[in-house]
Amino acid sequence: MAQEDEGALFEDEEAPEPRAGEGGAEPSYPQQYVRFSFYKVDAAWRRLAPETRAAHKEELAQVVEATAASQLLQPYSVVGTRGDCDFMLWHASPDLGDMFALAGAIHRTAMAGYLTMPHSYLSVTKRSMYTRGHRHPDQPESRLEVRMGEGAYLVVYPFVKIRPWYKLTAGARQGMMVEHIRIGHKYPQIRIHTTYSVGLDDQEFVLAFDADRPLEFVDLMMELRFSEASAYTMRDTPSFTCRRATIREALDLVG
Repeated sequence: MAQEDEGALFEDEEAPEPRAGEGGAEPSYPQQYVRFSFYKVDAAWRRLAPETRAAHKEELAQVVEATAASQLLQPYSVVGTRGDCDFMLWHASPDLGDMFALAGAIHRTAMAGYLTMPHSYLSVTKRSMYTRGHRHPDQPESRLEVRMGEGAYLVVYPFVKIRPWYKLTAGARQGMMVEHIRIGHKYPQIRIHTTYSVGLDDQEFVLAFDADRPLEFVDLMMELRFSEASAYTMRDTPSFTCRRATIREALDLVG
């Protein structure tokens, strides 16, 4: 598991981000809103004439590429791993308005008439209390900055803890996280991105794991199942195994 996020599967209580006038410090990067949007293409679209489908894909691709030119936006394909969605857009921006703007631009395309969104997760970046003061050379300057598209695959799922977790002492939670850190050190090739949804969306966190070999991610998750903190998980589904792609590659896989 990547070192800047080690043990971050159960992050919760965070120190407030430094602000101007508070200790004279400000974050190196602004916090970012993060959205994982999963799209399903209606089967009726594949019955359209080839030239019509090509025009639809071109229009949608131009919209996505225009946003990606100035913002963090990475497409993924889920064709072949999920039956309820076909592609995903991972979008990050310090301005929540950018999420609305992209969604509106997609809705205005001709292909939007054949699109549904079975799953959508909104979250925000925050610093972890469990790894504060612990930094490795390969980590970004700030955990507030999303680094996307580093692995060939991305596994994404929403995460919710049971309420008794919050009744534990800080020491008890930290002790469980030490175990997670130890397990995570065994998988340095897997990078975890933990973002926070409390107050924004239905889940508490959204977890996303960059990996080049999904089998290694399975090994990691199997080992974490035996950790003490795992007993405090309420929900960690649905789970999406996504393949990094350009938007044009992702749409070509749809039809």
